Amino acid sequence: MANFSYKALQKDGSLTKGQIKASDRGEVMRSLERQGFQPVKVWEEVVSGTVGSSSDKQESKEGGKSFAWFSKPHSNKKVSEGPVKLKKAQVVLFTEELSDMLEAGLQLEPALKAMESRSELGPLKELATRVRQLVRDGMSFSHAIARVSPSFGGLYCSLAHAGEAAGALDVILARQAEYLKNLHEMQGRITTALIYPAFLVVTAIIVAVIFVTSLIPELINIVASSPGAEVPAMANVLMGFSSFVKQWWVVMLLFILACVFLFKAWRDNEANHPKWDEIKATFPLVKGVVRSRFYVQFLETMSNLTGNGLTLVRALELTCEATPNLFFKQKLEEVLKEVGDGRSFSRSLVRCGIFPSLLTDMVAVGEQIGDLSKSLRRAAERFDKELNKALQRVMAFIMPVILFLMAILVGTMLWLMVSALFQTMENLGGVR
Repeated sequence: MANFSYKALQKDGSLTKGQIKASDRGEVMRSLERQGFQPVKVWEEVVSGTVGSSSDKQESKEGGKSFAWFSKPHSNKKVSEGPVKLKKAQVVLFTEELSDMLEAGLQLEPALKAMESRSELGPLKELATRVRQLVRDGMSFSHAIARVSPSFGGLYCSLAHAGEAAGALDVILARQAEYLKNLHEMQGRITTALIYPAFLVVTAIIVAVIFVTSLIPELINIVASSPGAEVPAMANVLMGFSSFVKQWWVVMLLFILACVFLFKAWRDNEANHPKWDEIKATFPLVKGVVRSRFYVQFLETMSNLTGNGLTLVRALELTCEATPNLFFKQKLEEVLKEVGDGRSFSRSLVRCGIFPSLLTDMVAVGEQIGDLSKSLRRAAERFDKELNKALQRVMAFIMPVILFLMAILVGTMLWLMVSALFQTMENLGGVR
């Protein structure tokens, strides 16, 4: 029998420590589980001067004590120390899996261990491994997830911290998984809606380049080589443009790249971020989509935070931190200041000037009935529908414009081709 020291979490979450006599670590683990403890560290007390195996000597460190993570399958596993970067879909998947396990009755460390045991390699497996190690070392889940990966953000970690403090981490993670899933789907809808117009624009540019640089010049040369030929004026214009493009295409390409580079440099300059965000929020064609997206994210975030027990001021602070658009962030800071001064939430939104009356009215109703979180969630659902309508309106405007421009381009090319063919036929007939 050997003496083992341990650190473990009790049912109320407090940390306890003690010693147990046992034949091995497995027996210590079973004994702690029977007492309702969750082991954090287990190590064997090493008596000074005792001769042991090489592995025991290697474990003997600092004050004659040694410790090892109890999970043997991962005790020798090397884990990288850099930040684990995840895609948004992976963050959603991790949150969903962990919340499902916690709701099923598993404690945090066994749930992370189950996720760590997944067969496929990848960032999720590494994330679960490193977070579980920190949790077993006594660190809270919110601090562990913030230390291991920057992909979760301050809002996520603050919510997790609030859930740990309230003893409702499973509920918080379930709501957060739903929230992240909705945001991911919304971004996917926007990206999908822009794929087809972008494809049409690229196709139109390629067709124009082929016609102007290849087909039209060939036809014009055929017409010009026939006796008594008269080249149409429009064809001469296109021929001049084609010659200009062929001669100066390198300069034109460099000019376009320089413009793109300068615009990107201006946009990436931190001092210009507020102006660029304001342009996106006020540009006539896209402001409906940009604003509706902001309304949905704002309402979903506020509903999630206030529904999890955070105060209105703290919820607004976290929402400001989670808002990427600096124009909207500045407006929310004005709302936060007024709410902090004692003004009602709905009146502060009205004075802000960027929120529609429907949204502020629904918030006012939530304040009156004493269920702000529910009203915010209903408003989020309403404006999610408005976002879909805004996307449909943009698509309904963009598609006809692109098709009209393509029809003019292709029609002009076809007219020039047909005119050139008829001119050639007339010239050949005159020669006979």
